[in-house]
Amino acid sequence: MKTAILHYSTAPVIGGVESVIQAHAEQFADAGLDLTVIAGRGEASAMPRGVDFIGIDEIDTLHPQISAATDRLNSGEIPDTFDGLVKSLAARLRPLFAEYDHIIVHNVLTKHFNLPLTTALFHLMDEGLIKHPIAWCHDLTWSSPSSRDKVYPAYPWELLKKYRPDVTYVAVSEQRQKEVIETFGCLPEQVHIVYNGVNPVTLFGLSIEGAALMNRLDLLSADLIFLMPVRVTKAKNIEFALELVAAIKKLNCRPKLVLTGPPDPHDPDSMAYYQSLLELRRRLGVENEMRFVYESGLHPDAGYFIGDNIVSELYRVADAMLMPSHREGFGMPVLEAGLLGLPVISTPMPALRELAQENALTISNKANPDSLARQILNWLGNKPEHALRVKARQSYTWKSIFKRQILPLLKVKDR
Repeated sequence: MKTAILHYSTAPVIGGVESVIQAHAEQFADAGLDLTVIAGRGEASAMPRGVDFIGIDEIDTLHPQISAATDRLNSGEIPDTFDGLVKSLAARLRPLFAEYDHIIVHNVLTKHFNLPLTTALFHLMDEGLIKHPIAWCHDLTWSSPSSRDKVYPAYPWELLKKYRPDVTYVAVSEQRQKEVIETFGCLPEQVHIVYNGVNPVTLFGLSIEGAALMNRLDLLSADLIFLMPVRVTKAKNIEFALELVAAIKKLNCRPKLVLTGPPDPHDPDSMAYYQSLLELRRRLGVENEMRFVYESGLHPDAGYFIGDNIVSELYRVADAMLMPSHREGFGMPVLEAGLLGLPVISTPMPALRELAQENALTISNKANPDSLARQILNWLGNKPEHALRVKARQSYTWKSIFKRQILPLLKVKDR
């Protein structure tokens, strides 16, 4: 399957549509799918590895002839050069498009910035040379208060509101879907909604190692991510944390508890305690829900150790810091979590009692895990930012959007 993305410009040009195209290109590359980006402005060096780039000058809205023609068109006049530009663009694109199974066109079928290009695409679709055209509608001139006065009820401007049954229409929001429906006179089911996404690696500021660990732990799919930034010692009351995770799991919540520190591999008692925790984890049925970083390296038989930089990255990914310790001399993780705006759930250690008690959920390590599980979910559920955070990471990362919504668009049977 070969796909091409077409737009006026692409990276390294900076813009909203350009950033979306770059994100889509990265997902194609990560999935090992063949993709070419075709644009008037852009550079091959800016493409993700494995993505090809083809530059055609006349696709650029700032190309002198295109710009001059647009100036005339914006005033309601069709320039003498129009037909020649259309034929030239069609001639350039005709042999290219024959190679691709899908052509994803961003904005060109809905915006007035290069009407010769829009018209050329219509000619090529009429010839059947674009097998599966997909119109990605970020913006529409006909519904825009700022550009509505640049289009007129005649050819070629009306092409920007002409519905074609051979085109798959995609809007980037419900509002844009409504505008497409009203502009093209089509049905809601004829316009897909595919939201823009976020890149958690970038937003969380993850290193290569941190991102790889996050993926191995499968953190982004969790409903609730707890972090225990501690070593494996009995004072940390890890048994209670395991029981709490098991109780939360019973409430139809998918938790993930990550404990960052290792046992002491040179201390038989420490390793024996660690092994007892693994056995308890197995008995509780939370082997996937509770993960020790120590066991999460590329080589499972070898202990994995991380530095403070990776621990800080896990702080940023987590939803709450959990500290059910029996005792602490101070409890530095309370302040670390506070600095990063991470909710704190902790027994009353000194740092909590003296510095942060009113801003945290204070728990007893003798509490009933089932009751505490409900209390924690209610406490976090009253934080609106928590719900949005979970929703964004589970459903609106670029990887999730690509898998759930974009790939299905590319599995269209021949019409």
